Amino acid sequence: MIRVITQTRLAALQGNVARYRERTREVQAAADASYAGHLRAAWALTAEVEAAEREAESHRADAEILREILELTEALLASARATVTEQAARIDALSGDLDAMAGAVVLLHYGLLHSLHPDQQAAEKHAATFGAGLDGWGPVSDRPAAEVAWRIAPLSRWAVADGGGAG
Repeated sequence: MIRVITQTRLAALQGNVARYRERTREVQAAADASYAGHLRAAWALTAEVEAAEREAESHRADAEILREILELTEALLASARATVTEQAARIDALSGDLDAMAGAVVLLHYGLLHSLHPDQQAAEKHAATFGAGLDGWGPVSDRPAAEVAWRIAPLSRWAVADGGGAG
């Protein structure tokens, strides 16, 4: 089949082709602009993701440092608690010793420290082993301690008076 195209029809077809080409260019330009916008958005999003990943890695590093500091602090706290427990036990022991020493006395021989005893009765018994009488103990006289063979004095008074040399 042969078709005969007239000049008018050919001009109309050529006009259509020109319009379709122009429309194609417009659509292609819009598609190119849209693609370029998509690429810009993709690059921007990629840059944001990379920045967020760098920031997250920085935060992870900070968290690791803080974790190490926390572990060290917990170890120091445990050590401090152990020290406090030890010190409390020592204080209790020393308090017990202090309570035991509250009634302690010193036995002086001519004003010099001879021995330390938990109470006066123990000091008298110890002095008796050196020849002092068990029943000759009385109130302290006004004579100087250096002139008295055996004298008993409270540890608390003796320790602070004249550097421990008074009776």
